[in-house]
Amino acid sequence: MSAVARLLFGRRARLRWIHLILGGALAMPYVLVGSVVVGPAIGSDDVFGSLPLQLASFGLGLPLAAVTSLFPLTRPLESGTVRWLCGVDADRLASGPARTRGEKGRTAAWFTLHLGFGGIIAGMSLALPPFAVTLIVLPVLVGVRGDRLGLPGVFDHAWVLALAPVVGALSLVALAGCAAGCGALLARWAPLLLGPTPRERLAAAEARAADLAVRNRLARELHDSVGHALSAVTLQASAARRVLDSDPEFVREALAAIEDTTRRTVGELDAVLGVLREGDAPGTAPGPTLAADLDGLLRRTRAGGQRVSATVDADPEALPPLLSREAYRIVQEGLSNALKHAGQRAAVTVRIAAAGGELEITVENPVSGPAPSRTGGGHGLRGIADRARLLGGTATAGATPARTWRLHARLPLTRPPTRGPA
Repeated sequence: MSAVARLLFGRRARLRWIHLILGGALAMPYVLVGSVVVGPAIGSDDVFGSLPLQLASFGLGLPLAAVTSLFPLTRPLESGTVRWLCGVDADRLASGPARTRGEKGRTAAWFTLHLGFGGIIAGMSLALPPFAVTLIVLPVLVGVRGDRLGLPGVFDHAWVLALAPVVGALSLVALAGCAAGCGALLARWAPLLLGPTPRERLAAAEARAADLAVRNRLARELHDSVGHALSAVTLQASAARRVLDSDPEFVREALAAIEDTTRRTVGELDAVLGVLREGDAPGTAPGPTLAADLDGLLRRTRAGGQRVSATVDADPEALPPLLSREAYRIVQEGLSNALKHAGQRAAVTVRIAAAGGELEITVENPVSGPAPSRTGGGHGLRGIADRARLLGGTATAGATPARTWRLHARLPLTRPPTRGPA
């Protein structure tokens, strides 16, 4: 019994009832237009005094409603109403205006059904409750007044008068049942008539894929810049603390490197956040490159006590901007891993060379303790692999028999065309 009551009078049923009432309200202007046609055609001045003439006006108004549903905002407005009042998931409804003939036809069919069912339920909602309430209180009124109140002769029978409250209550239940049934039908038909077409689903999927690509790119930028900066600053501060009294010159260099690192990282963070605020493509955001920033990266890393030797057998100025930026991030992540896993005074070797139409990047450092896992820990190595893949290259990382950790990336000097955003 409670399930039936919830089905007829629950929150979902009440919201769908409101949706139908709104449909009836939208139908009224079309009914008035229909009455203007029906009245003169029948020769009647009182269209609304006759139920058949009202139904004729209503039937004539629905085709007019179908025509006006071609207005571009009809589908998004109806989809929003269905989402909030009928409980249909947003991803099953189209959010944009109908553009093709098929989309417009389905929108017209939906609008006609909404106004048709809504007009019927709205009319019943206006007429049935007063009638039902009258039947429910009729025995009490007759008992108080002591007469039949001018009722039809059928009410002279006591059993008819006794059944009047039952009929009144059943009328209200029937009204709720009709409203719940019509609301359920509209909620079931809404995805078919207001749902996105395959073309719209494909466009939405492409938009989500592009947004995900942008988010992944920004996540890599934040991880590489901020993660490396925190690792470098931590080691620089630790080294400066240990020689604070014995080597003031080294402390000054370390503090200067910390200042430079944090300043540059704040600038890079502002650039990445600017992409988030402005919605630009990630490739348009300014970023460090091999040509402009490799020397500073090596200098800041050495200021923390790391012994870094670098060999550059390529002209950084001649590299494409995107390749130069991604190569810088790969070198930065390789040095960051060395800072975290190789120990403060470990020797790190960096080699950058251009040969055979490819830019080769190698970062190698000794391993102290267990070698770090490629799939464990953070996301740096996975980010390096993503950067190389998006440029059409490859990246590998792992321990060598000589107890060193070796990161090796090969990036084509000419970037192949990609099928999606980087």
